[in-house]
Amino acid sequence: MLHLRQRRTLTLRAPESPGAAAHVSAASGLVRVGQWLHVIADDALALASFPLQGEEPGALVRLLPGELPLEHRERKARKPDFEALCLLGALAGAPRGALLAVPSGSTPVRVRGALVPLEADGSPGGAVREVDFQPLYAQLERELGPLNIEGAAVTGTRLRLLNRGNGDAGTDAVVDLDLARVLSALEAGRPALPDVVRTVRRWELGRAGPVRLSFTDASPLPDGRVVFTAAAEDTRDAYADGAVTGSAVGVLAPDGTPVFLDGVDAKVKLEGVDARVESGRIHLLLVSDADDPARAAPLFEAVLEGVAG
Repeated sequence: MLHLRQRRTLTLRAPESPGAAAHVSAASGLVRVGQWLHVIADDALALASFPLQGEEPGALVRLLPGELPLEHRERKARKPDFEALCLLGALAGAPRGALLAVPSGSTPVRVRGALVPLEADGSPGGAVREVDFQPLYAQLERELGPLNIEGAAVTGTRLRLLNRGNGDAGTDAVVDLDLARVLSALEAGRPALPDVVRTVRRWELGRAGPVRLSFTDASPLPDGRVVFTAAAEDTRDAYADGAVTGSAVGVLAPDGTPVFLDGVDAKVKLEGVDARVESGRIHLLLVSDADDPARAAPLFEAVLEGVAG
């Protein structure tokens, strides 16, 4: 099994809103750029950015306007549900690259994403733009049924999305979009249309105990492979939370086929991963979601054994 080592907790300089906790709790996506770590949370309206080294508290960048209720049930109903974070290269309005915050699409209100331009050092900079995923998600829902997009990664000429299928009736799928068309839509400030979809492939990842493992995040490798995380959560749908029986880390081949999967040695709900090759080995940074707003999310590190870098 993969050994997780806790590196820090995701504390913040200041809370997102008065009365909220000064930490990230529901960490759902992770991207490293330069000496910065960027984390998206599924119960927030802001991106959190942390220095790669040390335990200095993170700073927030607002992605969408408005305020979310502090009460858990109301907040859950109104949150945009950012579930994935993806690094894009240079594009109009973001010459040094950008982060794309991707919503789950699991309810009609969870279809708004955001584009965050970056500075040369990898920190956020420039005006954040809202991104409408509704036309694309309407097409994917026709193909897959209920959506829960939880991973996104650029690989070659494709933007790869991972759909998380909750419960035994859910559908885990690898969705490949035409990257050039997606970038063209982002540069023009318009939604990506259904014609960006290239392939949709369904997969079964196995189980952790009695519960199905399902995709929760993605991170690209230089050779076209994608590292993914998966969690086994005992819930019937993409809205309700449930008990977590385990998590795993896997690898997709360049064509999207799962070729490796290994469990982790802690009962955590892994929801974010950043992978990079160093000295021929795949080094991982990972975040988990405790589904408890009173607890700060941890940042873990690990080395993916048994897989060449």
